[in-house]
Parts: sequence; structure tokens; C-alpha cells
Amino acid sequence: MSHICLFPGTFDPVTLGHVDIIKRALPLFDKIVVGIGINSSKIPMFSDEQRMKWFKEIFKDEPKIEVAVYEGLTVNFCREIGAEFILRGIRFVSDFEYEKTIADANRTLDKNIDTIFLTGEPKYTSVASTIVRDILKHKGDASPFLPEVVIKSLQHH
Repeated sequence: MSHICLFPGTFDPVTLGHVDIIKRALPLFDKIVVGIGINSSKIPMFSDEQRMKWFKEIFKDEPKIEVAVYEGLTVNFCREIGAEFILRGIRFVSDFEYEKTIADANRTLDKNIDTIFLTGEPKYTSVASTIVRDILKHKGDASPFLPEVVIKSLQHH
């Protein structure tokens, strides 16, 4: 049986922190599906297509990575793709408290799906998409937080 993992998020934009978590999770799973979640209460800065394109480019040489856009409950999408694990990155204790609440709810909804937490590399703990979006909105240099693919595409805008 293959171990399929969903790494859900908005990834608006994709950061070095996201890439770090995925790369470190690769040896743990047979397949990682990066799930770009559509949250109707959030208006993203970047389109689903753009975020998908970034991940596909970053991981073009990694056959274990797939990228998909989904809407609705994460556990329902896990069932749809056959994932038995949800991957989440943790930067701070406050992240853990928030993520544990979601993990507990997901476990209540489907006891066959476990959440795996990976702590972020210390050099990426200050990297949050919210902060990066704020830097970009104010025409600042967000390049220290972003993969090269994202930086290049932003320069063309």
C-alpha cells in the first residue's frame, strides 16, 4: 500500500518555507499532493493557476509531487485522492496550538487520516505568506522569502 500525503494550504504565494517542508517530507511518503485550497472567505493575491504553476516548476524533476486545487473539507479531498496523511509545517508554538485544533477536528471527521507535523527550518520561521504579501503590496523586496521561480514570475508582472 502506498503512503499518500496531502500538503494543504493557500500558498499565496509559495515561500521557501513551503518548499522546505515538502523537500523534507519527500522521504516519508510515496506521493505528496500539494493541495491548493480554495477558501471562499479569502481573496488570494495570486490565482490558483499561478500557484499551481509555481509548484509544478519548482518540483518538475520530482515525480512524487503532484499539485491539485480543491474546495471544501480537507478530509473529503484526502478521501478523494486516497491520502491517509495530512502534512503541516509548524514554525512556532502558536502554530502548533492552531494546527492541533484542526488536526483533532479532522481526526474526528475521519479516524483513518493522521496529521504529520514537521517543524520548519529555523532560517524559515519568519517566512509567512501573509508577511510576504504585505511586502509585495508595498513594493518591497520579498525575494529572501521566495523560491527563484516565484521571484522570476513576479519580475514579469
